[in-house]
Amino acid sequence: MTIAYITSNERGRTDRVLAEIAARLAAENVRLAGAVQRNSRAPGAGKHAMDLELLPMGDRLRISQDLGRKATGCRLDPGALEEAVGKVGAAMGGPVDLVILNKFGKHEAEGRGFRALLAEAAMAEIPVLIGVGGGEGIRDAFESFTGGLATPLPADIDAVLDWCRERLRQGGAAAE
Repeated sequence: MTIAYITSNERGRTDRVLAEIAARLAAENVRLAGAVQRNSRAPGAGKHAMDLELLPMGDRLRISQDLGRKATGCRLDPGALEEAVGKVGAAMGGPVDLVILNKFGKHEAEGRGFRALLAEAAMAEIPVLIGVGGGEGIRDAFESFTGGLATPLPADIDAVLDWCRERLRQGGAAAE
């Protein structure tokens, strides 16, 4: 199992690091599949919109719902997330050197979301880089899912790139 994960207490840092890693590796012609999260704030909006940029195609899919300015519940649109999962799964049907997934979060902890694709990539021995959410029980669910075999990485672009490039060298990919 070749899975590494990053997490950060700094809001949005994991998303920014994963997006930068995806951009740099794509520029090196690494065949990627997955999704990175890009947050944006519309003028006058109280909360950020959550979009997934799907790899390798670059399409963006909004996965958040506008529940109103005073809403405090989860804004994730489960239907949109499952649509993203389907599109990423289709991309994984082609040649893939590395899978990048934005988050192992509540849905993955409950057996939904990107969880099946994470398992599929691991079974196919495709290296996976994933963000792990900090919500209650999320890290424990991730550790249980991976059997404690995932490699923790700092939310540092150079360190994460080093891990990715080493995995690509081990797999014979033509990156670098």
